Amino acid sequence: MTGVNVAILLGSCLLLVVLPVQSAPGKLNGRVVGGEDAAKAQFPHQVSLRNGGSHSCGGSILSRNYILTAAHCVTNEDASGNHIPIAAERLTIRAGSNDRFSGGVLAQVAQVIVHEEYGNFLNDVALLLLESPLILSSSIQPISLPSADTPADVDVVISGWGRIKHQGDLPRYLQYNTLTSISTEKCDELIEFGFEGELCLLHKVDNGACNGDSGGPATYNNQLVGVAGFVVGGCGSTYPDGYARVFYFKDWIKKHSDV
Repeated sequence: MTGVNVAILLGSCLLLVVLPVQSAPGKLNGRVVGGEDAAKAQFPHQVSLRNGGSHSCGGSILSRNYILTAAHCVTNEDASGNHIPIAAERLTIRAGSNDRFSGGVLAQVAQVIVHEEYGNFLNDVALLLLESPLILSSSIQPISLPSADTPADVDVVISGWGRIKHQGDLPRYLQYNTLTSISTEKCDELIEFGFEGELCLLHKVDNGACNGDSGGPATYNNQLVGVAGFVVGGCGSTYPDGYARVFYFKDWIKKHSDV
C-alpha cells in the first residue's frame, strides 16, 4: 500500500496499519469512514499537518506555540530501524479551516519533538513547535488536556481528513464520527494490544479512522483524550482503532511544551 506503513503485531495474526497518507488519489469528495461533514469552527483545535505542502496527518492545537500529533507522522525509519525526525522545514500546519486545500492560516514548524521511547506502535506521540505563535480566533483554539483518565464505554468523537474507506479517497472537508471507548483489558482481548498508554475505540463496521487521520484528535468532555495511531484489519473493520491515550502522556507533554 503506497504511503502506508504496515507491521504484524507480535504474538498475533492481526494486521496493524498506521494511518498517514502522502497523497490524495482520485477525486476528493465523501467523508471519513462512516462520518459526516464538520460544521465551521466545530473543531477549532484540529489542524492539517502538511509534509512538503501536502496533507499527511492531523494534529491538535495545545497552545499558540505547540501542536500534538503522532510520532509516526513526523519520523522516518532508517536502515537500522531507528526513527529519525523529519526535517522541520518540510512541515507546516493549516489551522482554522475545514477545507484541506484552502482557508485558515499556514504556519511553519520550527522543531519536531518525538517521544524518546516511540516504537512498535507504542508511545506514538510527538510535539511540533511552531515558528510563530498562532493568532487565536473562533476557528483557531487550543484544546485542554484531559483532567482525568478516559473511562470505558463512553462516546468519543474523532475528526480528520482521512480516507472515506479502506484504500479509498480523501475528503476535501473535515469529517467527524463518534466511537466508543473500551477498557485496556477488552482491547487486549480483541487485538492483543493492552498497553496502558493506548486508548482503543470501538466502532460499527464501515466506521472509524483511516489513512490521513493519524495524529488527529479524539475528544471526550471537550478535552483531548486520544491521538490517532493505527487500525486493525483495514479501515472500518470489526476491530477497534488504536489511539495514544493522552492522559498517560500528560506529564511528557507538559515537560516538552508550554502547556
